[in-house]
Amino acid sequence: MDVVFAGTPETALPSLEALLASRHRVLAVVTRPDAPVGRGRTLRPSPVAEAALAAGLEVLRPARVREPDFADRLTALAPDCVPIVAYGALIPASLIAVPRHGWVNLHFSRLPAWRGAAPVQRAVWAGDPVTGATTFALVPELDAGPVYAELTEAIGPEDSAGALLDRLAVRGAELLVATLDGIEDGTLTARPQPAEGISLAPKLIPEDGRLDWQRSAAELDRQIRACTPAPGAWTTLRGQRFKIGAARPISQNGGLTPGALAVTRKSVRVGTGDGSLELVTVQPPGKRAMPAVDWARGVQTEQLVLGA
Repeated sequence: MDVVFAGTPETALPSLEALLASRHRVLAVVTRPDAPVGRGRTLRPSPVAEAALAAGLEVLRPARVREPDFADRLTALAPDCVPIVAYGALIPASLIAVPRHGWVNLHFSRLPAWRGAAPVQRAVWAGDPVTGATTFALVPELDAGPVYAELTEAIGPEDSAGALLDRLAVRGAELLVATLDGIEDGTLTARPQPAEGISLAPKLIPEDGRLDWQRSAAELDRQIRACTPAPGAWTTLRGQRFKIGAARPISQNGGLTPGALAVTRKSVRVGTGDGSLELVTVQPPGKRAMPAVDWARGVQTEQLVLGA
């Protein structure tokens, strides 16, 4: 099939690469406009735009998907299908109708669970034992279209959202290509999503990363892993933001009150509402991320309380 690929972040790159290596022909790529990055807020193309330009593909970057010029160009390209992965904007029905096979979305959950922008993060935070990826026919309603195919992926006890998403992006790319193969061959049809089991996965914001040490160690561990790498888990120390990159839950609190620290040569623990957390990596204010034990060597921790 002739396809136009839609996607924006690094998560979408495995799918673009898989399509370029498949029997399908990529006519162009649709991605979000260049965005400011870094301390200098310099405009930079999206990861998908950079990869597409390197491959010699036409790159469409509409500020709004409802722009007439974008609709005209998509119509002129006349793709058979538009596979879409983490594009970052809702697609109106008028554009969904342009390709004869519609738009096929790769979503990183087992729908109808975790519809929305942060399915992997929400699954980790909820403590789900498994998640997956789904290909479905795009409709104007959020992640509600009929399903073509899905896969499952176990969530390990130490999986961060970033690590899990990396795995799903690679496996999902294979699923997306297989879905397009089946659509073209006429061997694959979409089936409606179940009416039960719907859950929503709104985007995480920085405040979601704030840790409440009154919660249990298990809950805090899931929150930290869900917020890694973005938006990042954090607490306060002497009134400044103190980031936590990785931690391990411990069933015993060792007499520590919530937020209190216990430091040895080999470990840094913090008390919680139930049990304690061993801090693995931290990022103090104004410094780079480092092992927690290295940070603790350089400070007087006896009187320090996280969250204060």
